[in-house]
Amino acid sequence: MSTAAGEMLTGEDPGGADAVVAGSSGIAARSPLQLFWRRLRKDKVAMVALAFVAFSVIVALFAPLIVKVAGVPGPNVQNSDLLDSFGLPSGPSGANPLGVDERGRDVFARVVYGARVSLLVAFVATTFATIIGVVVGLLAGFFRGWIDTLLTRAMDVMLAFPVLLLAIGIGVACAGAEGCAGGLIEPGLTVVIFVIAISTWPYMARIVRGQVLSLREKEFVEASTSLGASKLRIIFREILPNLVAPIIVYATILIPQNILFEAALSI
Repeated sequence: MSTAAGEMLTGEDPGGADAVVAGSSGIAARSPLQLFWRRLRKDKVAMVALAFVAFSVIVALFAPLIVKVAGVPGPNVQNSDLLDSFGLPSGPSGANPLGVDERGRDVFARVVYGARVSLLVAFVATTFATIIGVVVGLLAGFFRGWIDTLLTRAMDVMLAFPVLLLAIGIGVACAGAEGCAGGLIEPGLTVVIFVIAISTWPYMARIVRGQVLSLREKEFVEASTSLGASKLRIIFREILPNLVAPIIVYATILIPQNILFEAALSI
C-alpha cells in the first residue's frame, strides 16, 4: 500500500499541519475603507471622475492664487479698452487666455472664481436640504398617523410648487440691501442657497421616509421596543445608523443637481 493510501486510511491529512500553520499565521483583515479603495482603483471610469472632481475642488480652493499666477485681472475688473469700436469683446490673447465678456471682464478669472461659487452653493444647499429632509423623513416614517399625513402633504406642496417662480419671488422680496425675514436671508448667494435648499429637501425626505417605514418593522427595532427603549433612542441608535448609506448616496446625487440648479438661477 502506498504512503498516500496509508495516510488516507489512517485519517491523517498530509496538508493539515500546513493548513493550520497558514491559518494561525492569518491574513490581515481589510477594513471597509480599504476594500472600497481597492474596488475604486479597479474602476477606471470612477478614477477619471474622481480626478475631475479633485481638480475642480483644487481650482475652487486656490482660485485667487491661480488668477494671480496666470497674471490676469480679477473677475470683476472691467476694461472697456478690450472692446472693439462696436462694443464687442475681443478674442483670446496672451493677457486674456479665454478672452473677455461684453463688459471687458476676463473670462478665465470668472470661470475659476465661478467654480468656487458653484461648489459653495451646492455643498451648503445640499447640507441644509439633507438635514431638513432627514429630520422630516424620520418623523414621518417612524410616528406615522397624522404626523406622517401632515408632513407628506407638506412635501407634496413643495414638490408641486414651481421652483423658478418661488426663486423669482424670494429674489424680488430680498432684493433690497436689508434682505428679508428680518435680515436673516440676505440678497445674493444666500437667496440662491435658501431657494435650492427648500426646493430639494422633499426629495431627501421621501427617500428617508420610505427607508424608515421598512426599518421600523425589522426585528432589531422590535427587540429594542420590547426591552423598553425610548422612541428617541430607537430613532437615533437603531434606525438612523442604518440610513447612512442611502443618505450619502442621494446627497452625492444632489450636489451636481444643485450646481445645475444654481447655474439655471444665475442665467
